[in-house]
Amino acid sequence: MRSTALARMAVGVVVERRKASSIWVDFLWRPVSVFVGNASAAPWTPLGTEAETTLFYAGEAAVELHRTETAGYRNNLASGAPALWVIMRPTASTPPYELLTVTADPAEGEAFTDAGSNLVETVPMPPDVVAAVARFIAEHHVEQPFLKRRRQPSEPTAASRRSGQEGRE
Repeated sequence: MRSTALARMAVGVVVERRKASSIWVDFLWRPVSVFVGNASAAPWTPLGTEAETTLFYAGEAAVELHRTETAGYRNNLASGAPALWVIMRPTASTPPYELLTVTADPAEGEAFTDAGSNLVETVPMPPDVVAAVARFIAEHHVEQPFLKRRRQPSEPTAASRRSGQEGRE
């Protein structure tokens, strides 16, 4: 499927594997940061271990910016803590997750939670990405006026026709 994005930024994703205190799972995984650019490491390369936590470079993704989503980007930046949503899908093998996408659109990030099995986490948006998103908004955002729809008055006989009451006395 061809992307309609007007801008793209390559980012690398760092995930954390932490020893679980559960009898049902051995480890808990979560994205912890995103950096701008391409890494020289292969996906799922360990970056370091401390106590019961190991960091991994999960791979590269592209943050795509679309003209129709500028309101969401603007709200994200205005939140005071701009974030990126990292979406990962569980696999049946090693590595345990596949990096699907990284997005700056809160609505898109939330939509990925509907699958139930996806790992969706927010991470702080790097300053370079904040600047790029702000430039994109300044260039492409068009304010959409809110138009409140007015209800049409109902026709008294229409309700009786729908319920099959017409003609009954």
